[in-house]
Amino acid sequence: MKISTRGRYALRFMIDLAQHDNGEFTALKDVSARQDISIKYLEQITSLLSKFGLLTSVRGPQGGYKLSKPPADYKVGEILEITEGSLAPVACLEGAENLCSKKMHCQTLALWEGLKRVIDEYLNGVTLEDLVNRTTEDDGYMYMI
Repeated sequence: MKISTRGRYALRFMIDLAQHDNGEFTALKDVSARQDISIKYLEQITSLLSKFGLLTSVRGPQGGYKLSKPPADYKVGEILEITEGSLAPVACLEGAENLCSKKMHCQTLALWEGLKRVIDEYLNGVTLEDLVNRTTEDDGYMYMI
């Protein structure tokens, strides 16, 4: 599994909104300047995140974006699944049901199911608030699987 630029930038964008939340909407140009991400790219990301209800937006000169719920209520896995699609390590585990014709005799299925479970548990165990509160690796706080 490799997280694309879109997924990484979406997390940076959401962290930035959480860090700079003053109750008002944040303009894309401000996030763009702070995060060094093009406004065009941020527009694509915000469109997707807004569609799934993660952001609230207002148009106009005083418009912009803000989180639609507190940072503690966002799971990293949720954000990445919206921007990346399925995070399953193999195609047969991407849907709600494994439709593979070989699943009854697959000697590696349990391995892939275990890996998917670890990925899901880890990414859904980390919140946006956790990322905001985490300053550096040197502070002694590390995520463990």
